[in-house]
Amino acid sequence: MTAALLTPAVPPTADGVVRERLAQLVGDAVPAGTETQAANVFAAGCASRVVLDHVTSKWGVLVIVALIESSLRWGELRRGIEGISEKMLAQTLRTLEADGLVHRDAQPTIPPRVDYSLTDRGHELAGHLLPLVRWVGVNAGDIVGGR
Repeated sequence: MTAALLTPAVPPTADGVVRERLAQLVGDAVPAGTETQAANVFAAGCASRVVLDHVTSKWGVLVIVALIESSLRWGELRRGIEGISEKMLAQTLRTLEADGLVHRDAQPTIPPRVDYSLTDRGHELAGHLLPLVRWVGVNAGDIVGGR
């Protein structure tokens, strides 16, 4: 007999079963054009949590959705997204640009002109976020009013 047949099987723990099920829920897809397995957002050290935090923050979602149809200048974004401070808009735009979701186009004019637009990846993400934002808009009254 082989050693594998002599070693008793160790039953998985309940926590291990849950972790495996959650990992399979989001972690089994293979990104197009790669052989790398997608990140497991349920794993504590997963880099995807950083990206998830950036793109699902209140301001991140609103900036991405605001840029779906066309590029906008900083002031247009500031006026269009009511309640966002100058500091938060600047920080959100820097973060989304660093993540490769927003493109910053600075024109060498006087006064300087800076336009923000979505990258291809940003447009792909916006296509997923827009239905979520619409759903929230339709259901927010019932959810908040039902407390």
